[in-house]
Amino acid sequence: MSNPAGTTVRWTYAFVDRPRALLGPARAFWTAVTDTRLSEPRGGEGEFVTLLPEGADACVKVQGVEAGPGGAHLDFAVEDVPAFVDSALRLGADTVAEHDGWTVLRSPAGQLFCAVPWHGESVRPPVVAGSRLDQVSLDIGPGSYDAEVAFWSALLPDWASLAGALPEFHVLKPPPGLPIRVLLQRLGEERPASAHLDLACADIDATRERHERLGATVVSHGKHWTVLRDPAGGVHCLTGRDPETGGLPSRA
Repeated sequence: MSNPAGTTVRWTYAFVDRPRALLGPARAFWTAVTDTRLSEPRGGEGEFVTLLPEGADACVKVQGVEAGPGGAHLDFAVEDVPAFVDSALRLGADTVAEHDGWTVLRSPAGQLFCAVPWHGESVRPPVVAGSRLDQVSLDIGPGSYDAEVAFWSALLPDWASLAGALPEFHVLKPPPGLPIRVLLQRLGEERPASAHLDLACADIDATRERHERLGATVVSHGKHWTVLRDPAGGVHCLTGRDPETGGLPSRA
């Protein structure tokens, strides 16, 4: 099964969503982590910036949000935005806002994502200091989890839909060349859907030390990941995955 013409995802963006009052620290931290420079601000209040890598296409952006602590979301770049939106709506998404050429949507569990035009992006940024920001984790309550896995798997039929290394994880692996994967994580309690960023790390401890030098603090440790809080208050995970393939060493 494949997407209708024009709706195949041609590029993906991971958004770092942080409170507008903390955009300065967020931009400084994430440009350092990804070895990028800032674009000119966009939006009515300069709330959007793109993190520009050298010699490659951008795949990370930072957005200032008016309310709440922020988090993360995905943008899917396609050739036919209205057709992609129609597909998402048929599968159970809702339209949140329509803009000039792009649309904000909400998944059945409440996770925001955007459909945006593809502008020819094709060159994935390189690994930086042994790590790569390559995954958005959607954190879903147990009551919505199975339906959410079904929604994303149907919306992205050209992606591999795989059981994760642990029962509470499900991976959506994009076709070769796309820079951002999707992980669905089943939470242990019911709460609103949210999302965070994951980095694949050749050496979690070395990357953790680098992030701490840049102002992050450790929140917790898991089986093969470490949770950090960035200087703008948002959490992200350092995971023991291959930065080139995105997979765990035993199942890259």
